[in-house]
Amino acid sequence: MIGLGTQDDGAYAAEFVESRSTYSFPMYWDETFESWTQIGISSQPSAVLLGPGGDVLAAWRGGFPEDEVLELAANA
Repeated sequence: MIGLGTQDDGAYAAEFVESRSTYSFPMYWDETFESWTQIGISSQPSAVLLGPGGDVLAAWRGGFPEDEVLELAANA
């Protein structure tokens, strides 16, 4: 799992991650929004599950169902 930030600026993103010590995954910053466009993200929060080859297996806006994510990942 990775976080992919595109809003605000890099310094704010780093502060956001630091202030939430529960994050145990890497956070990346893309000031161009290109990454969001390529994987179809148009709002926050969103989640996209990619398969081993980079194909989109599922996408959610808002919260995402952990059991569905685990099942899709197990079958990928």
